[in-house]
Amino acid sequence: MELVECVPNFSEGRRPEVIAAIRAAVAAVPGVAVLDVSSDASHNRTVVTFVAPRAVAVRAAFAGIAAARDLIDLTTHRGEHPRIGATDVCPFVPLEGTTMDDCVALARELGQRVGAELGIPVFLYERAATRPDRQNLANVRRGQFEQARTEIGTNPDRIPDFGPNAVHPTAGATIIGARPFLVAYNVYLGGAENLQVAKDVARAVRGSSGGLRYVKALGLEVDGQAQVSMNLVDTDQTPLSRVFDLVRTEAEARGVSPTRSELVGLVPEQVLFETAARHVRLPGVSPAMVLEHTVRATLGEGDSLRGFMADVAGSSPVPGGGSVSALAGQLAAALAQMVAGLTVGRPRYAEVETEMREIAAAAAHLGDRLGALVREDADAYAAVGAAYRLPKDPAAAPARAAAIQAALLQAAAVPLETARACRDVALLAAACAARGNPNAVSDAGVAGLLAEAACRGAAYNVRINVAAMADPSAGADLAAEAAALVAATHAAAAEAAARVDAAIG
Repeated sequence: MELVECVPNFSEGRRPEVIAAIRAAVAAVPGVAVLDVSSDASHNRTVVTFVAPRAVAVRAAFAGIAAARDLIDLTTHRGEHPRIGATDVCPFVPLEGTTMDDCVALARELGQRVGAELGIPVFLYERAATRPDRQNLANVRRGQFEQARTEIGTNPDRIPDFGPNAVHPTAGATIIGARPFLVAYNVYLGGAENLQVAKDVARAVRGSSGGLRYVKALGLEVDGQAQVSMNLVDTDQTPLSRVFDLVRTEAEARGVSPTRSELVGLVPEQVLFETAARHVRLPGVSPAMVLEHTVRATLGEGDSLRGFMADVAGSSPVPGGGSVSALAGQLAAALAQMVAGLTVGRPRYAEVETEMREIAAAAAHLGDRLGALVREDADAYAAVGAAYRLPKDPAAAPARAAAIQAALLQAAAVPLETARACRDVALLAAACAARGNPNAVSDAGVAGLLAEAACRGAAYNVRINVAAMADPSAGADLAAEAAALVAATHAAAAEAAARVDAAIG
């Protein structure tokens, strides 16, 4: 599949309803997967990360930019982060099956549409830039929205690549491009009294001032803290660990020590591997050394969803309904974790912060277990088939019957565990619907519906395997527990659904 990543940055980080509307506009395009939405109230900025097939990527990005144009007014916007537009910057990043040239073409297609249909001037940057001086984002954004209002239309050096030669009155201008992976990384240096230190450290670190190549840095005050805000535009050349080491060295030379750091949005796993390996002096680290990677590769859990669907659709009975139920439960857990994550860290939900953190952790654990049950269910059914294929001659009959009974018991026990996990997921979904971020209440409702469907599907598998036993009474307790789990899951899902209906009418 030809996939691209797109990471539009919107100049809004304080109004959840606006952020939700922009996210919804992007996610509404078929084939799009929104991976992350990171908002910062002090920066007054939101970074949306989505992945889409190349054929629909422009459509999704355009939908987000159009929503931002209608919902964000830069004449009243205030925030720590530099910005020139309601959609400030929108880069495409090549993923599976695509190249940088593909992303350059997408950037130009999107720029043409935004300029012509939305009346917003567009500047191309990074690999899509039409002029060398526009490759660097900071050059294009200099003076921000306020200076752009006077220079675009009067300064020949600021004629946009697409759209009108004048800023949009409320949405400003938009910068669109193509680039490799960028890691947004911030380091905090204590209280606001250290702001000048943060600015001095940023100057020492950023490449344009003679610091580290491929690093862009600013010193900002964020939530009463001094922050070195950075974009690492090529972590292969300048790894995150080297950046942190230099920030720490420069800060400590000025009598200040870093208090914490943070990543904004998603990051390639290799960046974290390299950082961890450097910290413990472990050269040559690779994903092959990580247990979970090896387990996924060995058990096939790393296969794509498309591959799993092809297996389900095939003529083999494995994987079947039990595995699909576990997968549905895993998706439900992921949704519950997402809603909890959209609640954590937001001041208006401070009173449920601890609960939502616990829900996110519990959902992650349940999701991992349900993911493993996808394979375990298939293996359990395969064992039943193997037992039925044992020799049928009279001498072997007792052993064969015992093997079939044991295999059927295990084939009932595995989906029973799936049903238990789905009941727990449904309870988390109900809690998220009741006390989580109301902008994501529908997601909590979907989590409840999926959990209930998954639990019912798992219970079917319990019952059919118990019914197939020569002595069904041996599995009666399993069937009874499955029925009770279905009832409990239904009640939790119904509670979540009621919350959704009450919220959206």
